[in-house]
Amino acid sequence: MSEGIEWFDDLVPEDQSEVLLFLRHHCVQARAVADDVQESIRRAGLRPTHTPAVLISRGRIDEQLGKIAGLTPLGERRKAFRLLIAVLAVADERRRERFCSGGCGHWWHRLSAG
Repeated sequence: MSEGIEWFDDLVPEDQSEVLLFLRHHCVQARAVADDVQESIRRAGLRPTHTPAVLISRGRIDEQLGKIAGLTPLGERRKAFRLLIAVLAVADERRRERFCSGGCGHWWHRLSAG
């Protein structure tokens, strides 16, 4: 996570926005659900009162992920990045176990291998 945050912080704001939207898209593709929220907040190291944690805890998760990806202050973007990475990890683990255990072609399962 620390390497990812360092990389994210070095991006210009426009590229940070693209990364957050990219992550949001893949969280949706990995079929993130409301049951993923608390574990994702925990893994991201966020307090329940942090803006991204509050957002993801309210409403439909796909809509809330879009709001999180649209946060603009740097401190909030960093938290959004951490949370979206955690949501993707939680959703991906579940998807691997349930739907991809026999093999699949989802490239995001192999992000850490590259």
